Amino acid sequence: MQVQVVGTKKCKDTQKALRFFKERKIQVQFLDLNEKKLSKGELNNICRNSSPEELIDENSKQFKKRNLAFMVYDAYEEILDDPLIMKTPVVRNKNKAVIGYQPEEWKQFL
Repeated sequence: MQVQVVGTKKCKDTQKALRFFKERKIQVQFLDLNEKKLSKGELNNICRNSSPEELIDENSKQFKKRNLAFMVYDAYEEILDDPLIMKTPVVRNKNKAVIGYQPEEWKQFL
């Protein structure tokens, strides 16, 4: 079994997610948003379980830096352009994605 964790190395909740799966000896593919953007396919898979608007972290530095609070925008396109505005971590297992720190939901993957 393998899960994909999408986030950044500096994000505390992403670190907790990586540790959660490591402690359970589950293989993890880590996608660091500082190094690589999400592909359209990856974002589409994540959006099967939630809308792009739910993925936006309105408290993130990047969201504030881009002044998105004062703009009308397409959440899907903004995430493709700058994935650092997403809530992290996003944990994917096959077609299911869990957004944020939710260990109870992750246990269902086991």
